[in-house]
Amino acid sequence: MATLTQKPSFLVPRLSIMMFIEFFIWGSWSVTLGVVMTKYDLATLIGDAFSASPIASIISPFILGMIVDRFFASQWVLALLHLVGAIILWFVPDVIIAGNGSLLLILLFIYTLCYMPTVALTNNIAFHNLTDSEKSFPIIRVFGTIGWIVAGLFIGQMNLSDSASIFHIASISSVVLGIYSLTLPHTPAPAKGQPFSLRDLFSADAFALLKIRHFFIFALCATLISIPLGTYYAYTAPFLSSIGIEKVSSLMSMGQMSEIIFMLLIPLFFKRLGIKYMLFIGMLAWFLRYVLFALGINEETRWLVYIGILLHGVCYDFFFVVGFIYTDKVANEKVRAQAQSLVVLFTYGIGMLLGSQISGYLFNNMFSHDGVGELNIWANFWWIPAIAAAIISLLFLVTFKYKENQE
Repeated sequence: MATLTQKPSFLVPRLSIMMFIEFFIWGSWSVTLGVVMTKYDLATLIGDAFSASPIASIISPFILGMIVDRFFASQWVLALLHLVGAIILWFVPDVIIAGNGSLLLILLFIYTLCYMPTVALTNNIAFHNLTDSEKSFPIIRVFGTIGWIVAGLFIGQMNLSDSASIFHIASISSVVLGIYSLTLPHTPAPAKGQPFSLRDLFSADAFALLKIRHFFIFALCATLISIPLGTYYAYTAPFLSSIGIEKVSSLMSMGQMSEIIFMLLIPLFFKRLGIKYMLFIGMLAWFLRYVLFALGINEETRWLVYIGILLHGVCYDFFFVVGFIYTDKVANEKVRAQAQSLVVLFTYGIGMLLGSQISGYLFNNMFSHDGVGELNIWANFWWIPAIAAAIISLLFLVTFKYKENQE
């Protein structure tokens, strides 16, 4: 086991490979799921399909936080979840081709119960083994972005954007990460051997962080901004396909390419802007992105859509990555894993669940599904999350009071 004086060998490369495969798996199936479902006449269930991950993110942190903090090492749990997830993923294509929407939703829900906890687990493994997370974590996390990009380019260039086979690719990748996880640095349960109580099951110590005013404001605004964010993940691919863009997966990977640049710039911006203004800029970027989508529906203004895609670096890095680093600063060692899971619960869980359901309701009521190509309706569709993101960003700017190094 690594100690403060003896770090695991080749630590950064090993953690970087972990992040690469982790997000390659997610990026290989989630980006064009909406396009695949549309092809097999399941478009009305897109909002429900993208609700599976948020629901899983709400349920899993309670049990996972207890297991990781008290019983088992993080790398062992990561391995088990990915191997079980791989089995489930392998059977999804047959269900999609058969047009069985109900069974598809069930399988996606069970799979995401396995996958979503691994987002927090990989963060926990990285933060536990790094001595300077503010500088080192962005470098490691950028390989997750590279993994997402490679997945998108591979799916796009192989013309698999509308193919159910994307789940077979995700399944094989999940097996690879499950096996590789067994080689990761040991990340022990920090509270192993201590008496168990219901307080641990419900992650009460992590929820106690909400008594800190600035963390409460962050959690609230993170939840709210994830509502319009859910619209992007569920409907950007169908939107791009509808306005005539081919190789949707490859185009959307451009957003992750910009993410690499801004990820590596995070340490520099930390010194110049600080946590508050980095989070604010990240939230405001979501507003700008949706405005560009709404204005870029015509051929003459199509370039605005490309800029909106490229904004993903600011949207994701300045909010999510900085948010994870901020949470690591606020939480102590005892509840660090629970705190990371709590952020996943608020963002990928509650926020994106509401976003998926609300955007699904809007989509099903604004569009006719015999041809989802009404450009003016798409413009109106994107203005709704744009206005919401603007209001939430201003709320955060006014109410979040945090001084650097006050944790």
